[in-house]
Amino acid sequence: MSQHNKIKIAVFPVAGMGTRFLPATKASPKEMLPIVDKPLIQYAAEEAVEAGIETLIFITGRNKLSIPNHFDKAYEIESELEKKNKKKELELIKILPTNVKCIYIRQNEALGLGHAVLCAKSAVGKNPFAVILADDIILSKEEGCLSQMTNKFNDLQSSIVAIEKVNKDLLQEYGIIGGFKSDNNYWELDKIIEKPKIEEAPSDMGVVGRYILTPTIFEILENTAKGSGGEIQLTDAIATQIKKEKVYAYEFAGKRFDCGNKLGFLKATIEYGLNHQEISSELKSYLKDLDID
Repeated sequence: MSQHNKIKIAVFPVAGMGTRFLPATKASPKEMLPIVDKPLIQYAAEEAVEAGIETLIFITGRNKLSIPNHFDKAYEIESELEKKNKKKELELIKILPTNVKCIYIRQNEALGLGHAVLCAKSAVGKNPFAVILADDIILSKEEGCLSQMTNKFNDLQSSIVAIEKVNKDLLQEYGIIGGFKSDNNYWELDKIIEKPKIEEAPSDMGVVGRYILTPTIFEILENTAKGSGGEIQLTDAIATQIKKEKVYAYEFAGKRFDCGNKLGFLKATIEYGLNHQEISSELKSYLKDLDID
C-alpha cells in the first residue's frame, strides 16, 4: 500500500433502532439524542472532520431523515438569524465545513455492523477509511481519538481498531483482542473474538467504536457468515483480515462514554456539561449542593 494513502473517508453506521431508549427513539433517531447542546452524531462528525475527513458516509435506515436534515443547510433558520443579526447562533448551525460532503446510503435490512460497513463499499472504493460508531463519544483533552488513530495509520498503513481495558464481567459484551504490545499504546494483533466467554477471552482489552480499515475488508465481509446474534459481525471479518495482513489495536488517550445505554448517556451529559463553557460553573455548584443519599 502506498505511503501516500491518508484517511479522507469515514463511515457512520446509523441504521439501528435504538430500542434501549424507547420511547424517546420511537420517532427520532438515537443518534440525534443531545449531549448538552449537540446530538451524538454531531460529536462523531466533528471528531472525523478534526482528523481530516472530507467525505462522511452515513448508513441509514427508516426514520432517520432528521440526520441528513441536521447536516443540511437550513435556509429558513439562517435567513431569520441573519435578519436578527444573531451571528453566534448562525455559526452554530453551520455544522460542517464547506469542503466536507455527506453521502447517505440506506441499509435495507438490519444484518449487523459488518453488513452496514459493507453497504459503503461502492462509495469507499479502494481507499482506506474510518468507521465511527456514534454511540461511543470520546472526551479528549487535546487530540481527538480518530486524529490519534489517523496519525498511527500514516505510519503503519494497516487496519487499526481502538481499544480500552474492559472489566472482567463485561468481556462478553465486546470484541476482545489478542496479540502483543508493540509499545505503550498499540498492539499487533493475532486474534480478535466477538463477545467471548470470560474463560475464552484472549485479554481484557476490548474494541470500542473507532476503526480504520483497509479496503481488503470488503471482500472479506462479502464472505463472512452470520455470527453472534445472527448478524454479520465486523469483528469476525477483522479476525479473518488478521490472518492475511497486519492489523493493529490502539489504546487511545481520552475518556469513552457508552451512550448506547442510559447510564453511559447520563454520565456523558454530566461530564460534557462540566466541560461546557457556558454552564460548567453553575453545574458544578448544583452538583456540590445536591443532597444525595
